[in-house]
Amino acid sequence: MNTLAGYLRQAGTALRFLLFATLVLGLAYPLAVFGTGQLIAPYQANGSILKDSAGAPAASALIVQAAANDSGVQDPRWFHARPSAAKWDPASSSPSNLGPNDSKLLEAVTANRSAVAAAEGVDPATVPADAVTASGSGLDPDISPEYARVQTARVAAANGLGADAVASLVEQHTSSGLVAFLGRPSVNVTALNLAVAAAARPSQPAQSK
Repeated sequence: MNTLAGYLRQAGTALRFLLFATLVLGLAYPLAVFGTGQLIAPYQANGSILKDSAGAPAASALIVQAAANDSGVQDPRWFHARPSAAKWDPASSSPSNLGPNDSKLLEAVTANRSAVAAAEGVDPATVPADAVTASGSGLDPDISPEYARVQTARVAAANGLGADAVASLVEQHTSSGLVAFLGRPSVNVTALNLAVAAAARPSQPAQSK
């Protein structure tokens, strides 16, 4: 038969377990994970933060920082990211949800191809696929080296830089090694635009958004 002493003993056991679980799972484990992250991969653990030429935090390398107006038109001074169904808004990350047989997707791709070709002064047939299709998140900071090269002349002219200098920045920011081996070579637009801003003429200061 249960007695008051028995209930108190069970309650004491439950409270001791709660205290133990709180200390281990609520304090020791999070601190261990945090400390391990700071020790092994501090850059990734702290958000993969990129810094500007002054050494101040500017943006995360994981999220595209597209310099675009409310209509979605991107600033010609910068390398453009992939199209985004979320208008590059981190609070509204989403895909377009358009299937491959959806006529609206074909219309969007055709319109994007024409817009890119006009902006870059190239043949529409040479516009890369990632320049006309949105990523799953709408915030992908990576573009293909081909798309970056298509934009080199425009970015160089808009910032008063030599085309060769900008092309060199593209090559410097093209992934290689294991990253490229596991996937494919890519260029981080956010990091590349910060490099362009740092290289731009002092008389024409650039701001990375």
